[in-house]
Amino acid sequence: MGKTVVVTGGTRGIGLEVVKRFVENGDQVHVIGRDFSSFPYNDNPNVQSHVYDLRDVSGIPELAKSIGDIDILINNAGISQGKNYAEYTEEEIAGILNVNLKAPLALVKSFAAGWILKGEGRVVNVASQASEIGHNDIWYGITKAGLVNATKTLASELGPKGIVVNAVSPGPVQTDMTTDTTYQERYQKIISRTYLKRIAYASEVADVIYWLATESPQYVNGENIDVNNGAQRI
Repeated sequence: MGKTVVVTGGTRGIGLEVVKRFVENGDQVHVIGRDFSSFPYNDNPNVQSHVYDLRDVSGIPELAKSIGDIDILINNAGISQGKNYAEYTEEEIAGILNVNLKAPLALVKSFAAGWILKGEGRVVNVASQASEIGHNDIWYGITKAGLVNATKTLASELGPKGIVVNAVSPGPVQTDMTTDTTYQERYQKIISRTYLKRIAYASEVADVIYWLATESPQYVNGENIDVNNGAQRI
């Protein structure tokens, strides 16, 4: 029997690759995003689109209620302003905190009761290598570090109830975010430290996410899986 899955930011990049895997498995997939104009699964009966801006954290409980009970949550949505700390406005700080950190926690909180009742559920949070080595966009790094910390705390609280919560921390990935980034010089330095001398493909990160969401042992809980091809080696 197929699972019911929620993927945030599932209209492109890593999120779209994750959606593809669940669709191919015959699962029911709820995709949360802001723009579905070029989404390839708009006519797929197993995929439901939810146009929603995760900066509005207060509306997430109602959004989750409209979706209903689920088995798997993929917190993939994330934003970066591409600015240093001195350039951020208070509104931009609030926005990136909401999307990258508060929204994932609000979604877990909204769906947790159903998982606890069943004694099972899975969460995969998409963090970043920035959580471990810092980032020129300081608020991006801060929020991703917070998401890794939250992953470990949630696993501690929910793991005994049968719920598995893990994170992945990719280095640069071949998506629109890296293509349009202002940090090309930084990325080239990271690439030079990888074994394959390239950034990751979105499909490679999606494979790790899918494994954590479906097949990984229950004992793998509260972990943060680096997907950076040795970029952090000494």
